[in-house]
Amino acid sequence: MRVDNYAVLYRRLEIARDAIKDDERYAESRQCLETFMDMYGDREDFEVDDEKQFSSEKLEIAMELHDTDPTVEMQHDVAALLTDIYDDLIAEGNDDAMCNLGSLYYTGRGGTQDYEKAAYYYEMASKAGNRQATENLGYIYYYGRTGEVNYEKAFHCFLKGALDNHLRSLYKVGDFYRNGYYVEKDEKEAFRIYKLCYDMLDETNTSHVGADICMRMGDCYFEGIGTEKDLLEALENMHSAEELFYVRLMDGDFYQKENLKHVIEREEEIRKEIKETMLP
Repeated sequence: MRVDNYAVLYRRLEIARDAIKDDERYAESRQCLETFMDMYGDREDFEVDDEKQFSSEKLEIAMELHDTDPTVEMQHDVAALLTDIYDDLIAEGNDDAMCNLGSLYYTGRGGTQDYEKAAYYYEMASKAGNRQATENLGYIYYYGRTGEVNYEKAFHCFLKGALDNHLRSLYKVGDFYRNGYYVEKDEKEAFRIYKLCYDMLDETNTSHVGADICMRMGDCYFEGIGTEKDLLEALENMHSAEELFYVRLMDGDFYQKENLKHVIEREEEIRKEIKETMLP
């Protein structure tokens, strides 16, 4: 259903708010909805006189709601509001809306997990120049979410993202060299890329990609992948990765459960080897 004027927008915000007002799981969503209701309450009787501005406002609402209460599935009316806004914006050619709708299907937070639909919207957004969508599409191919694994397509997706300074894409390129997927195996090149990513971590990106990068650095130092083996460096990096993965999981990124398991098991291996080879 189209959200094509302020009256409809306000009513949809109200419906979504009323649907979750007594459910404490959606405290963030409720606050977000009420904030926008306060903004638009005095405009609900007015038609849109600036379509571009209205589209910008709808995208802001959708993107704010998209990230609220990430540890629970979206309530149906909230998900429907986001989906309808994204559909409106996609019809206008908005690539962020394409990418975000794809992510709702990829994670299933909107109520239905559908990798085929996720790939469809990521492909659409990627063709429109959205590098985040290109990166996301890389994961579709890398893990074979819609069928067979395709490392060639995945590599080229991640390479495009890496060239635009997406750290997640860059360390995935490192994974290709580490494992010899599509490209010739080159552990030194893999470590060089991981180290480059590590050196680029700062307060703006560590919470998003720091765990993945530190885990890879820890693996390299423990196994001597592309660098000299260093158990203390390995343990320090794994400690950092463990802490950051806990934060990601608490924020609803449940795809990180296996990574956290790997980090904890590896820490035990490192401690055992330190005890056997380094301590008197």
